[in-house]
Amino acid sequence: MPRVIVDVMPKPEILDPQGKAVHGALPRLGFSGISDVRQGKRFELQVENVDESTLAEIATIAETLLSNPVIEDFAVRVDA
Repeated sequence: MPRVIVDVMPKPEILDPQGKAVHGALPRLGFSGISDVRQGKRFELQVENVDESTLAEIATIAETLLSNPVIEDFAVRVDA
């Protein structure tokens, strides 16, 4: 069965305290060269088929249930 991925991320202008905490911990753990970290969510949806109407429905699901459109952006993609 095909799988559709929905990635949800905070909008760039929204403070991301979890991402900042991870970014702050990296040097203490010996990692360098990372200039920023943003933390988001990933949803995997198994679908019967992938067509335009299915992807449009998943975009509606992402906008109304999986994300908060005021503070988050989302992207829908088909997993190869």
